[in-house]
Amino acid sequence: MNISLTPTLEKFVQDKVASGLYNSVSEVIREALRLLASRENVPSERIAKLNKDIEDGWNDTVILDGDIAMQQLIKKYE
Repeated sequence: MNISLTPTLEKFVQDKVASGLYNSVSEVIREALRLLASRENVPSERIAKLNKDIEDGWNDTVILDGDIAMQQLIKKYE
């Protein structure tokens, strides 16, 4: 497989190899693709967690009549 990179990306990859953190250009590209793949899974997992948290919140919500709520606040702060 051949890929084309912009000069900026090519320099970035070469700098990573030159830093000694990676042994080759292929290692840098593989790492980048692994990170991209893991990033794509995060949003759906995060959305599922947020939806569950919202549902749990709604299930725990107590709805009070405005007059009752005001009476409770007055009692609390008297």
